[in-house]
Amino acid sequence: MLGTLVNAGAVVAGSAVGLIIHRRLPKRVTGIVFQAIGLFTLVMGVRMALKTDNLLIMIFSLVLGAIVGELLGLDVGVRGFGDWLRRRLGSRRDTFAEGFVTAFLLYCMGSMTILGAIEEGLDGSPDLLLAKSVLDGFSSIALAAGLGIGVMLSALPLLLYQGGLTLAAGELQHVLSDPVIAEVTAVGGVILLGLGVSILDIREVRVLNLLPSLAVAGVLAAVLL
Repeated sequence: MLGTLVNAGAVVAGSAVGLIIHRRLPKRVTGIVFQAIGLFTLVMGVRMALKTDNLLIMIFSLVLGAIVGELLGLDVGVRGFGDWLRRRLGSRRDTFAEGFVTAFLLYCMGSMTILGAIEEGLDGSPDLLLAKSVLDGFSSIALAAGLGIGVMLSALPLLLYQGGLTLAAGELQHVLSDPVIAEVTAVGGVILLGLGVSILDIREVRVLNLLPSLAVAGVLAAVLL
């Protein structure tokens, strides 16, 4: 769990720096940072989505996952929780929930999360997660400067998700083959594309309702590939 703990700590530390910087930046500068985050998210999404070797798995995963997520109301539920948390913390920034969701998705959708957690869980080596911590730490500076304290609090679901993968690594090593990881990562990339579109105000995409697509992609890839 060392790698995950360091990763969460890096997000908190980077977010603290970003919040300090935000207070000293003009609103127009914060606005362009927000747009830069959206463009970065699109680029990352494209890179990840191109990892797929089976477009049918991707489309079926997205469609089935979207239906499940919509029926469960994941997007409404998580954003409602974010708004409740914002009020409890006394934050006045409207981007609180968006920062919380955006940071969590960016930090947890990539293959480094899955591979790093499994590596540490199996042989105790946190090297990959430590490298990821450096990247996430610097990213959180920009994210927190543009989106606020919600970015810092995303360390909590990151800790649960990534730590859970680490603890379950022994069971998952036989299931998460390279093709399965590739397809799950690719679907995660499409979700990030939707997130980038939302951040840039091109069109609202209920990205959290797409999260079940990750599980569907893993199951389909494990069965078919």
